[in-house]
Amino acid sequence: MSTYVRGWRIELINAYRDLFRPPPRAPILAQGYPEYAGRVGATSSKGLATASPRCSAPEERLEILQIKEKYGTLRVYWCGKLSQHSRQGVEWVVALAEARSATTCEQCGEEGRLYRAGAVPMTRCLAHAKGQSVPIKAGLENVHIVQKVVDGRLTVACRRYDRDTDSFIDVGPLSLELSTGDQMPTLRRVWIESKRTCVAGAHLG
Repeated sequence: MSTYVRGWRIELINAYRDLFRPPPRAPILAQGYPEYAGRVGATSSKGLATASPRCSAPEERLEILQIKEKYGTLRVYWCGKLSQHSRQGVEWVVALAEARSATTCEQCGEEGRLYRAGAVPMTRCLAHAKGQSVPIKAGLENVHIVQKVVDGRLTVACRRYDRDTDSFIDVGPLSLELSTGDQMPTLRRVWIESKRTCVAGAHLG
């Protein structure tokens, strides 16, 4: 592992020890030690860590369980006891980081897309591409599906990630003309919201 790759991981954990809770003097043994090696990993992980100040109430707690690569993009797993406002703030930062990784070459940080070399998916730019690009139906590029459970009721919404502004744009599901078998990058997430209960956030994808 290069000095740079290990360096940002150690710096991140030492800067936010309350999120990673590493053993004393052994940050590399932290449960949430970032496994993701893509160039977007450093900035995305730091962006996630800056969400911690949102959890300012004494009774609130946030812990990073795992930062890894899955299906060629960043995945962040966390748990905590948060208010609805804090939880939504953290979920939003996580969603943006994961969506950003799906459009960023893991080798150089330039704009990329999903490729597959044999059974290995990876996000690469044209210069660092390996294998074949994964075909995506026109109009479904960078579209993510979001699931929310609000007081026991499931709702589904769609949004498109805009890399230039690093933001999401709501998209009407009917405008996408989805059909069985369509291939697209999706970010499936359930937000549990209740006026009576505060529960830990969980990544399901």
